[in-house]
Amino acid sequence: MHVTGVLSLKGGVGKTTVVLGLAGSALRVGLRTLVVDLDPQGNATTALEPGPTETTIAQAMERPSAALLASSIAQSAWGEEVDVLVGSEDVERHNHPDPNSQRLGRLARLLAALPRDDEAATATGLAKYDLVLIDCPPSLGQLTRSALVAVDRAVLVTEPTIFAVSGVQRAFEAVQAEREHNPDLQPLGVLINRYRTRSAEHEFRVGELRELFGPLVLSGVLPDRSAIQQAQGAGVPIQRWDTPGAREISGQFDSLLGRIVRSRAARSHRARARQVPDA
Repeated sequence: MHVTGVLSLKGGVGKTTVVLGLAGSALRVGLRTLVVDLDPQGNATTALEPGPTETTIAQAMERPSAALLASSIAQSAWGEEVDVLVGSEDVERHNHPDPNSQRLGRLARLLAALPRDDEAATATGLAKYDLVLIDCPPSLGQLTRSALVAVDRAVLVTEPTIFAVSGVQRAFEAVQAEREHNPDLQPLGVLINRYRTRSAEHEFRVGELRELFGPLVLSGVLPDRSAIQQAQGAGVPIQRWDTPGAREISGQFDSLLGRIVRSRAARSHRARARQVPDA
């Protein structure tokens, strides 16, 4: 199971758009996906239109258990391959500015209840997911930090603007700091969103990002296209919005999903190698 967080410490840069784009790519290739809406704004939940649930992520994080997790997950309007751990503005009560280690581990303990095999899935009534995507809030409190404790990889989203560059710098520092609690955590890369090819300012900021982060800056930028808003307004994945702009963006999300899958495979290979005794 791949567990990936999508974050930035500046709002409005398109974190939820990236989560939805990745979920759409996963849907297209048949990966069972859970979207965890950790942002109190709840935009991922709104976009995916899940069915009603007895509880939400706010209650599930209060007392992490398989039962509360199951009662907080619903199938999305996109189909049975994409589920939502339903968000709520009440999750803000878990966003303590200076959490202790027990608070930081709540989301990891909650997601640990997800089954890893068919037998556990039958026993718990939960699905066995191939991919978990966490939409983090744009602040560095307990919610974002608890996500970094729970994930394998973090996608850092930015726009090519001065304030967004500052936000992604702080997000990268947060990832590095949280490795104290989660040694497996690695930044997957910096994803540039809403790039306009004819903007000198955007070109300058892209160069600045490449100087700051080097090869961590993903080569595939997301162009500024109205297709994203159109698809979200229609309640469908960008992959089902048949325009040239949508196809261009879909290809970038497919590439990013492939990077996530390959990173997990590489980690598994290294783990097996460490288990092989020396001759």
